[in-house]
Amino acid sequence: MSQLEGRSQFVAYVDESGDEGFVFKPDGTGSSRWFVLSAVVTRRINDLQMVECLKDARNVLGKAPRTPLHFADLKHEQRVPYIRRVGNLDIRTINIAVYKPLIRDVGKFKGERHLLYRYLTRFLVERLCLLVNRSFRTPLDRNRSTEIIFSDRSNMSYEEVRSYLRRLIDITFNSSDDVWIDGSVIDPREVRSVQHSQLAGLQVADAVATGVHFALKLNRYRETENAYFSHIAKTLYRHNGKILGYGMKFWPEDYETMKKIIPQIADLEDLLH
Repeated sequence: MSQLEGRSQFVAYVDESGDEGFVFKPDGTGSSRWFVLSAVVTRRINDLQMVECLKDARNVLGKAPRTPLHFADLKHEQRVPYIRRVGNLDIRTINIAVYKPLIRDVGKFKGERHLLYRYLTRFLVERLCLLVNRSFRTPLDRNRSTEIIFSDRSNMSYEEVRSYLRRLIDITFNSSDDVWIDGSVIDPREVRSVQHSQLAGLQVADAVATGVHFALKLNRYRETENAYFSHIAKTLYRHNGKILGYGMKFWPEDYETMKKIIPQIADLEDLLH
């Protein structure tokens, strides 16, 4: 499986788990309560490690070469060895987790298609810029450019995503205190979408996003599954030693507030410090 070539120093693979709907039925069915947007960030020179990870995982799982891996489609006993290998990669992950029932201005997100996705992309890219500038980059890295590759959603316009990022860069340039997107790290022209099956990095991002989602959502037995999250916890981006707000960002409330409202996320406490 070949990865995309490019001049950028870093690559961020982005995938999601959950949906953007707001139909929450009393029995727990309908739209997903949680929506998770995740980025897997690596140096381009280390990009092939994910190809090797997928090869190794397929071999262990008895899958044919080049078979795309969809984390949600695997059985639990298959997910564990796969996510363990992901957790051992030299990557950093950024995860934005929104609990949709707490969003106050629901009408805004219902009224404009994919607005929620773009809004969470802003949170993701702000943290990506911070990661590259403060943690990943060494004094020898003059080039801070980062290619962002989204897992393609057939019904979404990525030109709208690029336009949105251009607006955010302009806002940042005009000294906004609320938005921080570094144009030397993010070039909207270097933002693209690719089919999940075509890149190992996107399949790794799928495993991360879905693993986080499993740790947050209640299943039909009203239980969560944090076994997968425990394996990827060491990949979470830490800024000044802090994961919360950086490698793991909760929205529309902060973690401490969400923990009071949604008790099951307290099960992640030890993994988030």
